[in-house]
Amino acid sequence: MTKRSRLRRSLALTLAAAALAALTGACDSQARPAGSESTGEQRDLTRAEEVEIDRAEQVLVKKCMRDKGYPYWPVRVAGVDERKSDRYVNDDVAWAREYGLGRSFEDAAEKERREGRIARYHEALPKKERISYSLALIGSLDDMISVRTPSGGTFETPRTGCLVDASTQLYGDHERWFHANKTVTSVTPVYVPKIQRDRRLTNVLKTWSRCMSESGYDYADPDGLRAGRDSLTKGMSDGEAEDAEVKVAVAEAGCAARTGLGTTARALEREYRAKELRDHSTEYRDYRRMRLHALSEARRTLT
Repeated sequence: MTKRSRLRRSLALTLAAAALAALTGACDSQARPAGSESTGEQRDLTRAEEVEIDRAEQVLVKKCMRDKGYPYWPVRVAGVDERKSDRYVNDDVAWAREYGLGRSFEDAAEKERREGRIARYHEALPKKERISYSLALIGSLDDMISVRTPSGGTFETPRTGCLVDASTQLYGDHERWFHANKTVTSVTPVYVPKIQRDRRLTNVLKTWSRCMSESGYDYADPDGLRAGRDSLTKGMSDGEAEDAEVKVAVAEAGCAARTGLGTTARALEREYRAKELRDHSTEYRDYRRMRLHALSEARRTLT
């Protein structure tokens, strides 16, 4: 792959990631009062607080690009409801009735990636200017920060560019934040197989599966439900597919609530995540501290 192709691909991935806005499934905690992030408290953020940071990041990127002489249009930021769509299992019946399996969120993100104003502007530029724009936004792919993760993978990110400038303004130290963020968020593949083997989960999954069967759906687990989504709606019109997805989503949520699958899955996730993070206590401390710092900076940026 040529350097030019890498730049174009990197920009496309950047815009897609920004549009999806970090669906990492943060815990549903009560909102904290404004100002609590400056008290030295160590805690995870709520989804609503994550939205604030992502919105502020777009404001800062736009300012940085403007200072470099380039236009920039903030991409859509996933809201609180959208961030709930990546849960292992949904046990919120009201959410299921409103959003089904979350396809509308996926469609909106894909439309942003393909038809958003930045994507159209970038594609319309002459090749030389397209590269210059990419360099201003995402930085040079020849000067990268690299992090080896607990799951054995490696992540890289440029050291320069307006995305980095925005990150630095929010988190204080881009390189340290990148290391902490990728370390903490990459423990998931390490502990998920352990959760899947835990009898507390496998036992309740059997009960959930029986409940789903009684509702007319043959799924062993929520992963199977989502993997079979396209088969469920094959040959249907858009309206019919939407109705079918809402029905199965409501069944999933109702069964998860009645059997306690949602509660069990969340409890096990907290338990196993905490165990894995004991080996990365420095990174986890940095992760929470820097996110609270970013929240404070975001609120200043958005006022």
